[in-house]
Amino acid sequence: MSKHKNDSKSHEENTASPVNPEGATPHPEAAAKGAANLDVSSESLVVETGADGVQAASEPSNPLVSELESARDEIAALRAEVSELNEKYLRKLADEVNFRKRMLREKEEAQKYAVASLLGDLIPVLDDFDRGIASAEGAKSHEQLIEGVTLIRKQLSQMLENKYALRRFESKGAPFDPNRHEALFAEPSDVEEPIVAEEYLPGYSLHDRILRTAKVRVKIPGPGKSATVQEDAAGQSAANDATPADKAGQA
Repeated sequence: MSKHKNDSKSHEENTASPVNPEGATPHPEAAAKGAANLDVSSESLVVETGADGVQAASEPSNPLVSELESARDEIAALRAEVSELNEKYLRKLADEVNFRKRMLREKEEAQKYAVASLLGDLIPVLDDFDRGIASAEGAKSHEQLIEGVTLIRKQLSQMLENKYALRRFESKGAPFDPNRHEALFAEPSDVEEPIVAEEYLPGYSLHDRILRTAKVRVKIPGPGKSATVQEDAAGQSAANDATPADKAGQA
């Protein structure tokens, strides 16, 4: 009886804790229990549950992750800087375009009204002409008309000279200057150099610039005078070209 009990107890112990001899197939329940008892180290994968209930795997901290975050921050800063510079450039470009338009408009207005001051000074002259003509018609006197026109012409000339530096230069009797005179006729005469004999149309200058050359008739040296003048000029040129030694020998 006792022997039978001992055999049953031994059989139950062997069944409760099976032995996996070398080369034998492990029991499924024993394999599941062994996997459940495995320890997870601190460097293994950690499973976290988010707010939405989805489990996400978080890896351990890595230097590449921090470097990536730093690069992203730097890219964002560079994008903001580029956007700011682009805005400044567009604002500067708009200011330059507006400045050019304003300068062009002011230039056009200046060209359009450049003679406004001169015309304003000429209006009183027109008034003087009107008064002179009306007075001459009432008096039926040509002498009075001539005097009035002469007076108006003198006033106009003085105004242009004093306010605008417009001067009339006299040419008759002056040496001929191609920069100031335009010879319409030329005649040989007993003169040493070309001389303005008659002035057909006066010349005018503004400051140091000739606005209009005078139309004149010129007297030029005759054939004999021309040869004499040429010989004198050649002699003067030879004297100027002489070397200091030649001049010393002549002395």
